[in-house]
Amino acid sequence: MADIEIEIDGKKLTAQPNQMVIQVADAAGIYIPRFCYHKHLSIAANCRMCLVEVEKSPKALPACATPVMPGMKVFTKSQKTLEAQRAVMSFLLINHPLDCPICDQGGECELQDLSMGYGATHSNYDECKRSVGDMDLGPLIATEMTRCIHCTRCVRFGEEVAGMREMGATSRGGHTEIGTFVAHAIRSEVSGNIIDLCPVGALTSKPYRFTARAFELQQAPSISPHDCLGSNLNMHTRTGEVMRVVARENAEINETWISDRDRFSYTGLAHQDRLTVPRIKINGEWQVVDWEQALEAAARGLQSVIHSAGVDAVGALASPNSTLEEHYLLQKIMRELGVAHVDHRLRESDTRDQAGFSTFPGLPMSLAEFANTDAVLLIGSNLQKEQPMAAVRLRQAVAKGAVVSVVNPVDYDFNFKVSAKNIVAPHECVHTLQTLLQALKNKDGAHPLAAACLNKQKALVLVGALTNHHKEAAVIRSLAKQIADEMQAAFGIMTDGANAAGAWLAGMVPHLRDGLLINQPGLNAHEMLVKPRKAYVLLNIDPERDFAVPSTAINALKQASTVVALSLYRNPVLEAHADVILPIASFAETAGTFVNASGQWQSFQGLAKPVGEARPAWKILRVLAHFLHLPPLTYESAEAVRDELKAKIAHHDMPKPKYTAPVLSAEKPNAGLSRVGEIPLYALDSLVRRAEPLQTAQAITEGDVGECRVHPDTLSQAGFKAGDRVKVKQGEHHAIMILHENTRIAPNAVWAAGAVDATEGLGGLFDAIVLEKA
Repeated sequence: MADIEIEIDGKKLTAQPNQMVIQVADAAGIYIPRFCYHKHLSIAANCRMCLVEVEKSPKALPACATPVMPGMKVFTKSQKTLEAQRAVMSFLLINHPLDCPICDQGGECELQDLSMGYGATHSNYDECKRSVGDMDLGPLIATEMTRCIHCTRCVRFGEEVAGMREMGATSRGGHTEIGTFVAHAIRSEVSGNIIDLCPVGALTSKPYRFTARAFELQQAPSISPHDCLGSNLNMHTRTGEVMRVVARENAEINETWISDRDRFSYTGLAHQDRLTVPRIKINGEWQVVDWEQALEAAARGLQSVIHSAGVDAVGALASPNSTLEEHYLLQKIMRELGVAHVDHRLRESDTRDQAGFSTFPGLPMSLAEFANTDAVLLIGSNLQKEQPMAAVRLRQAVAKGAVVSVVNPVDYDFNFKVSAKNIVAPHECVHTLQTLLQALKNKDGAHPLAAACLNKQKALVLVGALTNHHKEAAVIRSLAKQIADEMQAAFGIMTDGANAAGAWLAGMVPHLRDGLLINQPGLNAHEMLVKPRKAYVLLNIDPERDFAVPSTAINALKQASTVVALSLYRNPVLEAHADVILPIASFAETAGTFVNASGQWQSFQGLAKPVGEARPAWKILRVLAHFLHLPPLTYESAEAVRDELKAKIAHHDMPKPKYTAPVLSAEKPNAGLSRVGEIPLYALDSLVRRAEPLQTAQAITEGDVGECRVHPDTLSQAGFKAGDRVKVKQGEHHAIMILHENTRIAPNAVWAAGAVDATEGLGGLFDAIVLEKA
């Protein structure tokens, strides 16, 4: 359809058919006041603050709900417009309480701002104001519902964006209330966005409540330190302390939303376990020392092992949440020493296909493009919990008609519609994908998954954490890529942590350096622990939570003669088995770069002050190289480290994910049970595990993650019933757990989460498992 010519305040503008007046005005930089309108939500037109004069209309019209018409003339500053807007403001303030001095929204409140421009100096109403009881929405969102002006932004967000309609309006007229109707906590993993959406102080951040004022805070841009999407954040600090985190708009990645994990994990920065001073173990006792002594001890221990056992006896392991600069310097130091064993894939055991990734595993498109796919096949992914913002984008695709199919060990209750699914135990996954591949080759429309995947124009096969942690991960990825090729679809992998792509590019994998394959690659993370080294360097790792098999990791550290740990927090395992512990700065306290799954490089600066004597890890590594008598590292800034790496991998020309599927054979599947070792939403990394509001929220949204969940059929076949106390065994590993019946778990599978206290003694996340009487 042809463009439409309209006029706003005498300015001639071009509009698209079906656009609303407010959208055209916003694009032209013409401000119209509003409360209920939001560009990413449906139009409600219930606040009426955006009333404007339109030529030939007898009354003012809402700009958010008035479509443009050819030749339309709109007046946003006319007397008629201003009178209408002032009248609306007087109605909005009838029942609004006069509690701005104690309101957390004070200083950044849309109602406060607009009342200054459109409010009257007195009110015509002298009746008592109504009051509304508050709700308990859980540990993240505080409520003062008397302040609510019924804009319904929170209601529409839950239904349209989060996919969980948890808020709604009850009653009518002056009795209208926004709430949950049946009292319950908000369960969505992106619920905190309603705090940003609320134009008044009705919904505020509970952890931030009464702690600071907007005018006291400094703001700096940052990047999400938890998942591979690189959501954009703004950090707010006061005197060097992080007070809160809010969303920063980026249309390509997270629009104006962020996950609760990104919003509230900052509360873990001030946890009592934060390391504040370097320490070394002398005669079995920990001693606080200065940085020079600590670095001397670390270098001496590593050099001693290299001298006595050779460079093959040393391994370096890093969290995938470490920055690009930290990954690059750690692997550079190790390789200058001659050490080949470096890795960041802490929860992966099968990396046989690693040479097939010429750059890094990731998503071959931006999230904005992801929202425009017309078919998505999810393989081994609880996308909504693993990558909440990706699930929000997939909802957008489904709303446009996209078809979603899944192959999973659990029938997850996603926030988007699933058209076809195959719920199978982990040991049956390879056979299921082989059958699907053959059906696609045969154009078999009778196969439900094949029928959903055939004849799509913009299709994507997406692999998630449940696949990457699988003991046959390489085989599953290879089959998934073959399926994608047969569908003529794109192929993507959602990786662990915030910076797995950066780790690959930086060379923090045993087979790549400077973006090129190494002839004799070192051991991967799993192999370094199964075949213990004499010395380990650990970067930001909790050994009992971050590895695929915690007991194997702890045993390996126990056997090592030197363990040097760069850590954010005190940790009982590190204190038991490390020799040197160096306190590092968090993502909020250091400069760095994260590369997201789409290959976008995003740098940030630290705004908060490091705790105690903690230092940025890249600076610690730079000085450690000096104590190891290596060629001096003379970087003056994190940017200098980043730029050096960019120059070295320039032949990749800012790469995108690439994968060539090798031909691999799987082991013969066991005929018994296999474990589903899913990592819970708020057990992902050391920071979220110490964010107390998130831990409380996890108990509400995911139940007891320390329980053992089994399908009713599996329970009866094994001779148990719900509530039984059983011994859960994986080889020599075992744990005592309580059985719970859950129909969403695949038959012949046992859901026992990873990275939690209850399963610390178990084996591989997706290995065979046996249930015995306790």
